[in-house]
Amino acid sequence: MNYNEVLQIMDAHLLPSVLELYGLEGYEIQLIPPHEGGRNVVYAFEKEGADAKILRIAFLPDRSRDDFLAEVEYIRYLFEHGGSVSNVISSRNGNLLEEITHNQHPFFICLFEKARGKMLAENHYRYREGAPISEYYYNCGKVLGKLHQLSKEYTPVHRRHHFSDKFNAEYIDKLIPDSLFLLKKKLVELLHALEGLDRGHETYGMIHFDYNDGNYSIDFDTGQITVYDFDNSCFGWYMYDLASVWGNGVGWIQFEPDAGKRKAFMDDYFKTVLEGYRSETKLEDSMLDQLRLFIQACVMENIVDAFEVMKNTGEEPDCDERLSYFIKCMEDDIPYEGLFHEIYSCEEPFEYEERKI
Repeated sequence: MNYNEVLQIMDAHLLPSVLELYGLEGYEIQLIPPHEGGRNVVYAFEKEGADAKILRIAFLPDRSRDDFLAEVEYIRYLFEHGGSVSNVISSRNGNLLEEITHNQHPFFICLFEKARGKMLAENHYRYREGAPISEYYYNCGKVLGKLHQLSKEYTPVHRRHHFSDKFNAEYIDKLIPDSLFLLKKKLVELLHALEGLDRGHETYGMIHFDYNDGNYSIDFDTGQITVYDFDNSCFGWYMYDLASVWGNGVGWIQFEPDAGKRKAFMDDYFKTVLEGYRSETKLEDSMLDQLRLFIQACVMENIVDAFEVMKNTGEEPDCDERLSYFIKCMEDDIPYEGLFHEIYSCEEPFEYEERKI
């Protein structure tokens, strides 16, 4: 079942039941366009005098009921303990998750509070007037630090998967074409390096696994960040989320021609992020020393995601300029997303010659 088929089913059969289930009668409904590789149908609901809401309908068979329950229970826990997240709203039946079956196909449904403010992209990447951009960097780290501190105290009822349940040699071997044998070798070496890292209470727990400015909104009156889209959340190293934040900073400096200036900016940016992060939770220097490794892990995730999208959409495997760039970084052991390497072009950031598979 594909996205367009689900839209037809929702319009023809399911939406009235969903509206009743969550008390959404009288709201204006707007379909939120999906991003490439998106796995859900998402609607925004607005009504004068009421808080806006986001409805998510999952239809692909890649996640189980327990997966969804583990996600929404974690979100509710974070919200109730002071995490800056969009809360999940119970149905009229008192459930965080509802399941509706149509023609023997299950649809898993959740309703969330709409985060206050806007995404940075919606604000044309302008931060709030009168405040330094360093405030935003600090808040990115602070909000994430709070979520990680809460994760260290979290005992789940339903459990999400672990990082290694998906990112393992067997899965990589099945997903990546054999023609990319060097890439497969380098990915397995990276996985072995990660396997040797500490998984203690202070270093490993529930993480967002997609913490970026497309998955949180900013209140441009106060600077407060509200996080959402825990669809990829899993048990992993907290440093992975921090490496994602490092990657988020690249966009602010990607067109700078001077590699030295790019390096100086990233050092200063990430120092501010860490100040915010450490204001909420502990971070051992021994784990921070692994930042380079976890940035490579983020590159791996980008590569894996690209091949998964091709697989799920039935496309023939092919490498565009962006995917080719990340493959080159992985195959040649180029660190830090190549940002300080001769491979990088400020005129065409993160692009490399397309390669055939």
